[in-house]
Amino acid sequence: MDFNQVKYFLALAETLNFTRAAEQSNVSQPALTQGIKRLEEELGGPLITREGRYTQLTVLGLSLHSHFEQINRTRHLVNKTAK
Repeated sequence: MDFNQVKYFLALAETLNFTRAAEQSNVSQPALTQGIKRLEEELGGPLITREGRYTQLTVLGLSLHSHFEQINRTRHLVNKTAK
């Protein structure tokens, strides 16, 4: 798992839209999709469900969301204090 995958997941969790999450993350939609797929493989299960245009977090995605937010906040805090 890397910080980009966490960033992609958080953007997707916020927007529930792959295209908007990719734009927010400044990456292509295929790159974001691949990052989410790798994260799901590493964590051993789906983080989101997709039914046509309808996207929602799975139970695993919901349970990890707050942890990923904390990781992201901590990373930003560390980066600010390191400067």
